[in-house]
Amino acid sequence: MAFPSRLLSRSKQLYGSQVILQQDHAIPVRYFAKKADPPSQKGDSPPRLKGDELLKGIFLEVKKKYETAVGILKKEKITIAPEDPSAVSQYAKIMKTIREKAGLFSESERIKFTIETQTVDIPDARTYLLTLKEIRIKRGLIDELGAEAMMMDALEKVEKEIKKPLMRNDKKGMALLLTEFDNINKKLGIRKEDLPKYEEELENKIAKAQLEELKKDALEAMETQKKREEFKDEEVPDVKSLDIRNFI
Repeated sequence: MAFPSRLLSRSKQLYGSQVILQQDHAIPVRYFAKKADPPSQKGDSPPRLKGDELLKGIFLEVKKKYETAVGILKKEKITIAPEDPSAVSQYAKIMKTIREKAGLFSESERIKFTIETQTVDIPDARTYLLTLKEIRIKRGLIDELGAEAMMMDALEKVEKEIKKPLMRNDKKGMALLLTEFDNINKKLGIRKEDLPKYEEELENKIAKAQLEELKKDALEAMETQKKREEFKDEEVPDVKSLDIRNFI
């Protein structure tokens, strides 16, 4: 066990840290905003700076989420086998448990949060759709169905009908556009009741990608360790045999 033990104990980053740090939009700053402390009375200690309170709140919240994630990872067996659907499914379930217990966003929730915050002040439908496209590209998502082009065509149709750019506060015009979007969804076979299934598929894709990255890092680390004199005669273990719980 010397080889895998040395390998994982010297890992570049603790796995639990990845779980927390990857949730880059999980904690809106306004969540930590508190009412200003009341003015201090004569003789009282100076009130703590508001910025200090903000940073303290962020630190304690992230620490709590981190400890929750690590606590779950210490109990759950993760098999580093991205080629095995059952291993991917199990890993996705573990990540879901961590999100639920630690109060983290799922990927779909993070996307929704990003859309809401980046489009709240956009007045027209065209800029809104273009912003959605930018968000998709930045998050590395692929429009496999070609829905974006169909949505833009629908917007062109509505704007031609109303003979002006469509504004988001135009209730009648937006109703026309949403009707067109409903028709697109039907054409693509997308139903609202299937959204949980689509979210699960997305989380499984993410889980597989993360396992692939873990496997790649482990193989590279083992290859590097193998070149060292003290490990030259040791057999390189199968990545699937490594148990992360032993090294957290």
